[in-house]
Amino acid sequence: MKEQGIGTKCVQAGYTPGNGEPRQIPIVQSTTFKYDTSEDMGKLFDLEADGYFYTRLQNPTNDLVAAKIAAMEGGAAGMLTSSGQAANFFALFNICEAGSHIVASSSIYGGTFNLISVTMAKMGIEATFVSPDCTREELDAAFKENTRALFGETIANPALTVLDIEKFADAAHAHGVPLIVDNTFPTPVNCRPIEWGADIVTHSTTKYMDGHGTAVGGAIVDSGNFDWMAHKEKFPGLTTPDESYHGITYAEKFGKAAFITKATAQLMRDLGSIQSPQHAFYLNLGLESLHVRMPRHVENAQAVAEFLAAHPKVKKVSYPGLKGDKYYERALKYMPKGSCGVVSFELEGGRETAGAFMKRLKLAAIETHVADARTCCLNPATSTHRQMSDEQLEAAGVPAGLIRISCGLEDKEDLIADLKQALE
Repeated sequence: MKEQGIGTKCVQAGYTPGNGEPRQIPIVQSTTFKYDTSEDMGKLFDLEADGYFYTRLQNPTNDLVAAKIAAMEGGAAGMLTSSGQAANFFALFNICEAGSHIVASSSIYGGTFNLISVTMAKMGIEATFVSPDCTREELDAAFKENTRALFGETIANPALTVLDIEKFADAAHAHGVPLIVDNTFPTPVNCRPIEWGADIVTHSTTKYMDGHGTAVGGAIVDSGNFDWMAHKEKFPGLTTPDESYHGITYAEKFGKAAFITKATAQLMRDLGSIQSPQHAFYLNLGLESLHVRMPRHVENAQAVAEFLAAHPKVKKVSYPGLKGDKYYERALKYMPKGSCGVVSFELEGGRETAGAFMKRLKLAAIETHVADARTCCLNPATSTHRQMSDEQLEAAGVPAGLIRISCGLEDKEDLIADLKQALE
């Protein structure tokens, strides 16, 4: 049988009930699991048997939903985390330690930029940031002997730059490290980075995957394609014995599941950033309609971007699906079915005009959120970046008049009418 389509995977993957079993994924709302003997439980602690003993590490509900996301991305194994930030941290920290170095795109979500440049720096992990539009030579020059990962976002939030996944993957592999890609905005419905050479994919499931502003969460998917043993000296955590688990070598014992097994057995054990089973259940409900929702988000964003681009009060519009956009051709290559529902635009008049515009919106809600069934928008200069001067905002690539709108599932005519009356 040929590989199932993405819509079928959204609905069916990850869980196949047996005769008389629940049709919907069960919520295993339990912190602990009972065993008949200490020997049975001991096998779990030694990673010699599959099973569950404490939800801080693993839970059946979470694993079923993670398996669905892994199938959607075309990966070998997956895991859920408490948030997208936790997913990115775990994906990086699983192969980095004090003295390691990361190369990352400079055009990524601000929280992730801070995670890498500030928080992980305090842990002794340094980073070099490169433009997503850098040449291959500039990208190669950023690598060092201690580089352990290359990181980027398929579509950056909120800049909406599009990553050249093949170029970044080729560079990463030439230097013997994996490419980690945050695929939150396109989702696997519109882009599957593993097919273009990415090794590990992360998500903030809080966004389109949930789609309803219900549950915070994250996910990591490993392609299973990166050969850790071929670069044994770079990744001792995966390729040498782990004495905290009686000398197990993850890459040898678990094969394509080595990365996820290590992240679960070590990082989830010690840091505990688990997604709750209840949130995993909500996430699964969102995943079941993801393939239906994403085309509508794209349709609405395309209509809004075209309207804004033609409006005299709008200085600039950024949307990868807009002809003439800097990333139009690249988006067409990696996301032929469309990119996402988020549009960024800049108004003439800066901060004051943007603030006045936002006050007049009736349908679009002002929220610190994106990728929701309901349209929401934000002016960074008067909210998330309000501590910065106009000059600092320009330097950061977030001009004072910039507005980010996340187009929901409403009728596009109503969204445009709301924007029109607010602009006028």
